[in-house]
Amino acid sequence: MEVGGGNPKMPLGERDYALKSLDPKVISERAANAEPQRPTWSGRLEFLLASVGYAVGLGNVWRFPYLCYSSGGGAFMIPYFTMVVLCGIPLLFMEFSIGQYTRLGPVHALAKICPLLKGVGVATVVISFVLSTYYNVLMSWALYYFFHSFGATLPWTSCNNTWNAVGNCSSGFPGNTTHLQSASQQFFDHRLLQKTSGIEEAGGICWELFGCLIFSWVIVYFCIFKGIKSTGKVVYFTAVFPYFILFALLINNVQLPGAKDGILYFVTPVWGKLFEVQVWVNAAAQVFNSIGIAFGTMISMASYNKFNNNILRDALIVSFTNSFTSILAGFVIFSAIGYMAHIHNLPVENIATDGPGLVFVVYPEVLSTMPVFQLWAPLFFFMLLCLGLDSQFANVEVGITFIKDEFGPQVLRFLKREELLTLAICIIGFIMGVPHVTKGGIYVFQLMDHYTAVVSLVFLAFFEVVAVCWIFGTSRVSLMVKRMLGKTPNIYFRVCWMLLCPLLVLCILISSIVQYTPAHYGEYTYPGWAEGVGWGISMVSIVWIPLGAIQEVYSHKGSLLQRLKKAMISTIDLDADESLPEKLNLDNPASEALFTSVA
Repeated sequence: MEVGGGNPKMPLGERDYALKSLDPKVISERAANAEPQRPTWSGRLEFLLASVGYAVGLGNVWRFPYLCYSSGGGAFMIPYFTMVVLCGIPLLFMEFSIGQYTRLGPVHALAKICPLLKGVGVATVVISFVLSTYYNVLMSWALYYFFHSFGATLPWTSCNNTWNAVGNCSSGFPGNTTHLQSASQQFFDHRLLQKTSGIEEAGGICWELFGCLIFSWVIVYFCIFKGIKSTGKVVYFTAVFPYFILFALLINNVQLPGAKDGILYFVTPVWGKLFEVQVWVNAAAQVFNSIGIAFGTMISMASYNKFNNNILRDALIVSFTNSFTSILAGFVIFSAIGYMAHIHNLPVENIATDGPGLVFVVYPEVLSTMPVFQLWAPLFFFMLLCLGLDSQFANVEVGITFIKDEFGPQVLRFLKREELLTLAICIIGFIMGVPHVTKGGIYVFQLMDHYTAVVSLVFLAFFEVVAVCWIFGTSRVSLMVKRMLGKTPNIYFRVCWMLLCPLLVLCILISSIVQYTPAHYGEYTYPGWAEGVGWGISMVSIVWIPLGAIQEVYSHKGSLLQRLKKAMISTIDLDADESLPEKLNLDNPASEALFTSVA
């Protein structure tokens, strides 16, 4: 049914409420008190590319291939895709829905949805900002390698350098089972990191890395200083360019001798691994980390969408692209590892390694043996930089969105321009990242990564799912989706939200607690005080959940049970949401005329 020539595609509930709200006095009051309109993406493709760029990051290049290799090869695909289907896609769609409907960042959106667990929103902002402070360190490493890859010879191929240790350096790749270290490993340890013996020995600042860290933050700032208007333009390149490099590397690598052995090692299933709980936990953790569940970034980016953007389509595209990229990167990495194993006459398992070493030790060694390495080396590290930038944009934008939502007019009045707010955030992030570029910085990096991306994330994901799926309720989430897209989510999403997602996340949380292992870096184990610091880092984000609950319960009156009930009541009135008139589809001229004529 059309109303006054209005937009026939406008959701029915939105049109009905719009008509009820077209009172001249109400409109005049709202116009007088209206805040500046929230900016939106210039086009739907910008949001999609920004989301894909955030989801597809450095973890797709090293973490996923290594997990496949160490967790059953092709058999790992079963728990991985199970978690994508049952948790990844539904929870990404849920976060998109929350951000787009409320048009708020994670803090204010989750506070409206479930006041009792409003601390979850604050926690997501904190964990994203903490992550951004050391994620940029990875980009400084990529920049360092990029700048050193333009010479006639690559500096990590020789043992005749001042940083090489005498007696245990191998110009080839000795494998993981000998006392020798490759020249590539020693370049990473002694030239790039200038690594000390442990976190107890911080050492001085590595000034070249310090300069690269400054440069990486400068790049981030100039890509996001205009908000989504500048980010939306940058992602056209940074989100697409890595795929050209990945496909080019794959075409090159599969022609190398031994590539087939590496690929077979990557995909050959070890079915017995499916019965290990840790493999399923690893699959779930990879899905949450790569898609970005519980980091608040997807809610933040979706909050800049137009009200009726097709987020279901976007959620499916982002999830599929993320998984496809992980598998593509696995073929690229392991075809190269197979080639490396062939030329050094070693088993593939003696080449592969975990963590950043896969792309900063093993692959640089592979690049040095390739034909035309002067081309492939700079392109590979430039690709890593692009992959990292997209994820970093979103991590920093979460904090900026929160400040603008909470203190927008006051902060902007004080700083005069929004660009200065972004500059302040970037400077703080840079200062907090300085400990990572000291000579003991790698130990700080691994400690923070373990307690932020592993320990804290599982807690946040669980409480976010509880707040939205159980307390706010699946039926209300479905109604939000119906108002935006014009139809209710199908039974698959409703069952996942109501039952499967909460139970699976709970199982992951319990398994993580039962199978908890302290942080370590290779054979180095952290001292007790460092473990305490690690838990302190973890609590920096987690503590907001109980603090927010206590504050909300204390603000109400009555018995404890009455206060808890009041604290769980959502402040989003889906029967008469005051924000709906502002969400009218004014792109349609007839709808705009209807609204403005009454005003």
